[in-house]
Amino acid sequence: MSRLQLKSMRIVEVIAALGFLVIATITVFTIAPNAFTAAIGASPSDWSDTDSGPLGPADRDFLVKVRQAGLWEIPTGQQAQQRAGSNRVKEVGRHLIEDHTKLDAQVLALAAKLSVELPSTPNPDQQGWMAELSTKTGQEYDKTFADRLRAAHGKVFTAVAAVRAGTKNAEIRSFAQVAVDVVMKHMTLLESTGRVDFAALPTPPPPSPNPSK
Repeated sequence: MSRLQLKSMRIVEVIAALGFLVIATITVFTIAPNAFTAAIGASPSDWSDTDSGPLGPADRDFLVKVRQAGLWEIPTGQQAQQRAGSNRVKEVGRHLIEDHTKLDAQVLALAAKLSVELPSTPNPDQQGWMAELSTKTGQEYDKTFADRLRAAHGKVFTAVAAVRAGTKNAEIRSFAQVAVDVVMKHMTLLESTGRVDFAALPTPPPPSPNPSK
């Protein structure tokens, strides 16, 4: 092969390498913003500054969840006074009314202060549980009451605990502590009825693997 041919081949290789570099650079700048957004779970526009610190999507969702919990647990606690067959279930219902009435007042005040819009109706799942309970009385009511409320508290506990552990907002952190305590109290009360079907509760996720050393 002549020197001229070798020189031509090298020029082609250099051009090809430069072309690949340009394409790779464009790809990185195209994908990176989306990847960054996915990594943090929200874009910067989803956050707002408040006097008590940054307020993010999880903080707002936490306030919504607390509000919706009260929107179905207060009337369900009231309903239990007429439909429950067990005095213990009725007593637990009264605790739900009392605790969520206090929480509801707190969440409304905090949401107004932080400019977070709250719902005025329970979510579709909660509405379904309320409709289901409205068809039952006596022991059948007691079992459904305990099962649905215990399962719901287990789900919301995970969300509230995550916010308590990671929020950057001091007022959300303080209120999340209150909510965690109330949810734990209610889970214990519901279990004290003796009507909870623990086998029907979701299995906890497996533990995370130990980080490599």
